[in-house]
Amino acid sequence: MKKLFASVLYMLLLSVVLLGVPRIGRLVANQFTTTGIDPDGAFLWMTIRHTVQALVILVLIFLLMKAKGISFGLGLGNREVGIKSVKKFLLFFTIYTFFAFVTVIVLGGFEPFPYPLTARNILGHLGFQLFMSGPSEELIFRAFAITMVGLVIPQRILKNSISLANMYASVIFGIAHMAILFSPFSVSYSPFQVIYAMVLGLIYGDVYEKSKSFVYPMIMHSYTNVLMMGVTIILSFFL
Repeated sequence: MKKLFASVLYMLLLSVVLLGVPRIGRLVANQFTTTGIDPDGAFLWMTIRHTVQALVILVLIFLLMKAKGISFGLGLGNREVGIKSVKKFLLFFTIYTFFAFVTVIVLGGFEPFPYPLTARNILGHLGFQLFMSGPSEELIFRAFAITMVGLVIPQRILKNSISLANMYASVIFGIAHMAILFSPFSVSYSPFQVIYAMVLGLIYGDVYEKSKSFVYPMIMHSYTNVLMMGVTIILSFFL
């Protein structure tokens, strides 16, 4: 019973950390006035937030590496597995993106780029998606989350095809895509976006575990964001 209680408490504290670190990034980003460089709010606030949350989680990672000798997969790991996985995923996601946008356009649900189509907004936003979104979020939700959960819950399910640590990290990743406010309390989210994040999270997590490196899911994550946003920007000029 004591072991079960300790495990539950550990998971609760870990969840607080994983969901709290992005909030720290948000709080810090809110302290900056970004309108001088980014008047439309297209990229700078998000860049500051993701930079801060990445730095916070990196501090935790390095402290645990030094104190406990835990490996978080910050190196290149198994390159053969990682590169092969990235190639397969990039092909799959490119095909998915094509059919997804065709479907959305046919159904009349296309949503254009949410900012004025200026060079600053386009380059700034794509730069954020390429250099910050993948590295920052994969450090938190794959390198840190899966590693820390795996220390206490190493089991795998579905004929050993998926780890409980990966499932947990993917659920937390989905929750992180919800807008949760505490004063007053409110929760708003897009069901599709949450499910989409969880599914991609499972794929990223599987590659992280097999390659023993966060580098490859980081590349995959950045690619999905840049591709989706890049296509959205291009179509916004014509639709």
